[in-house]
Amino acid sequence: MVFSLSSHNVIQYLLEAGLSSSEDGASGEAQLPASSKNFNLLATLLDNRKLLIKQERCIDFGDGMPQEFFNEWLFHQLLSSFPVLGNISAIASLLVHFDEENSILVRNYLTDYLDLAKFYRQNDIFPEAIASAIGNSLAALHRATFNRREYRDYMSNAPLGVIRYSFYNPAQGVGSFGPEIFGMIPKEALKFYVLYQRFDSLESAIADLANDWNPCCLTHNDLKLENILVHSAGEQEDNSLVRLIDWEACAWGDPAFDLGTLLASYLRVWLDSLVVDPILELEESLRLAMTPLEVIQPSILALLRAYLNTFPMILEYRRDFIVRVVQFAGLAMINQIQELMKCRKYFENTDICILQVAKSLLTMPEQSVLTIFGISEAEIIEPLAKFDKLPQPQREQNLLPLYYGKTRLRGC
Repeated sequence: MVFSLSSHNVIQYLLEAGLSSSEDGASGEAQLPASSKNFNLLATLLDNRKLLIKQERCIDFGDGMPQEFFNEWLFHQLLSSFPVLGNISAIASLLVHFDEENSILVRNYLTDYLDLAKFYRQNDIFPEAIASAIGNSLAALHRATFNRREYRDYMSNAPLGVIRYSFYNPAQGVGSFGPEIFGMIPKEALKFYVLYQRFDSLESAIADLANDWNPCCLTHNDLKLENILVHSAGEQEDNSLVRLIDWEACAWGDPAFDLGTLLASYLRVWLDSLVVDPILELEESLRLAMTPLEVIQPSILALLRAYLNTFPMILEYRRDFIVRVVQFAGLAMINQIQELMKCRKYFENTDICILQVAKSLLTMPEQSVLTIFGISEAEIIEPLAKFDKLPQPQREQNLLPLYYGKTRLRGC
């Protein structure tokens, strides 16, 4: 029988796991908001050190990643086994304990840090230094593991008796659904599926992403603002300005997916502040946003440039890398809408606007680069091309496809 963690037994659990002592006088009264998947508790030890204790609500060995907490523990072991990765400070592991039988993780809680989404909300500023630090750290991980078989093989390990789907392809569109959907979501939310299915070009663009997905390095796979910690002072001279956390979904994957998912999270700051009214056109709503895109643009451009400066070789490997990043951002937005719709049980006008923007990112990525970053793709990579002789992007002729197979790949 799986042990069920609670605020009443967490201190005893830490004692039995050797993570605390009776002299610590530890307190486990602070219960953090539980997610749909995890139960979270914060324990404070006598020396004011804090531990975050997380337990999966259900241990799932079904589709997708087998036992996500095992996956994060495996990442922790990877960093310990290969110091070249562990030395990337932003991804340094905070884990101190993993209980596979009860699916419990314990990690150090950084009191001097807060998640980046909260930092942006509280300060309403978007320092380029923070974005650059994220870009540098993410690129360092991708570059260090790029086409390295030893890292790929290490992350292929699985819990005893479980077959891992090593190369799960995240480039998925909206799955098939039948009459049962009417009992899962309210009638108002069905509009999402109506709008999604109206555009064949959207489904085709996602199918192209899936068909062209090529895993080549270790990726985080859930890189949103909430999974990035920034030092509360916001000004660190060393390399500890940002920390990337929650590596439960990490796997061997496509670096453009990581960067695209993060770009989508930045763009949501803009899109969630839209002034939406039925009498306003989309362009007008975008212009009237409480947090204009122009305010965020310097940071997302700094993020991309820092990434490319640290990992310029990716442009030789994928000449269309920037375009794919933009497309993955659009796909991430669609996935976010679906997740929020499951929780909130509605689909409102703001979500319609976000879906329209996501469609543009996926189906017209070349034009979207200029809109999102404020400069063209050629201007973004021009500083790199001068020194590294990188290929300049060439505009391919847009031919009307005679046939699109709407396949949804579930792995490779």
